[in-house]
Amino acid sequence: MISRLIATAAATAVVLSAPAARAEQIINVLTGGTSGVYYPLGVALGKIYSDKIPNVKTQVQATKASVENLILLQQGRGELAFTLGDSLKAAWDGDEEAGFRNKLDKLRTIAAIYPNYIQIVATAESGIKTLADLKGKSLSVGAPESGTELNSRAILAAAGMSYKDIGRVEYLPFAESVDLMKNRQLDATLQSAGLGVASLKDLSSSTGITVVAVPKEIVDKIGPPFVAATIPAHTYTGQDNDVPTAAVANYLVTSSAVSDDLAYQMTRLIFESLPELANAHAAGKKIRLETAAQGSPIPLHPGAIRYYKEKGLIK
Repeated sequence: MISRLIATAAATAVVLSAPAARAEQIINVLTGGTSGVYYPLGVALGKIYSDKIPNVKTQVQATKASVENLILLQQGRGELAFTLGDSLKAAWDGDEEAGFRNKLDKLRTIAAIYPNYIQIVATAESGIKTLADLKGKSLSVGAPESGTELNSRAILAAAGMSYKDIGRVEYLPFAESVDLMKNRQLDATLQSAGLGVASLKDLSSSTGITVVAVPKEIVDKIGPPFVAATIPAHTYTGQDNDVPTAAVANYLVTSSAVSDDLAYQMTRLIFESLPELANAHAAGKKIRLETAAQGSPIPLHPGAIRYYKEKGLIK
């Protein structure tokens, strides 16, 4: 009996002296609409992180995309977010017109990823073939508080137009815009996304479309972070020719509140998991380590800097 009591006491002492289990870290990945590119890439990243970072649980949140994502990060309601470069710059500057009442000073960049292409697609029966043809027509400019909507304003302004020139402006996510076009209730949609976005593939497979050009001279009027780009022929059904347009870089962004170690792990696993990201969406094939530390309008997170130094990208 005494031996048992001693053994029990010893076992209890071992349990009490053992270090407490590490608290589980949550990574909330802020993406965009489920029919866009951010969401499938975010789902892939969420799985990668939960599988490969010890004591981490991930969740993937569908949002209105760039502007909302950055505000949520600043508020501490996310650990990783997708955003367009122009939205990121506006957030850092505290551009009220873009939806940021104050400078979002907690934002830190993890990586530049793939470019977004401005893709203006009209139904063939609308007769829209040029930017000028949008006057008096109905156009969806993207969800409120999205990078797409900011892109819409910039493109129209460079073309000498505003929302006042459009017959009817709709503020809708990608999938909802396409549904209206299929039902002949909307003439055109502007979608800022990676090439081959699911919503436009769906539209082109069921409806005759015209991909509207954004000429280089229009892109040059806007200037950085916009650059001239091309939507290759046959990206969408019925698109037989290359179409000039504008592109702007996307970024993965975190918060200064995220630890250096976690930011390092998140950065490292992006580039050690590129095949998985490419399988999640074709835009993942455009992510390059060589350009990941370049061009951000805000500071890199120290954890990301550590990884890029290891890879020789930063001295």
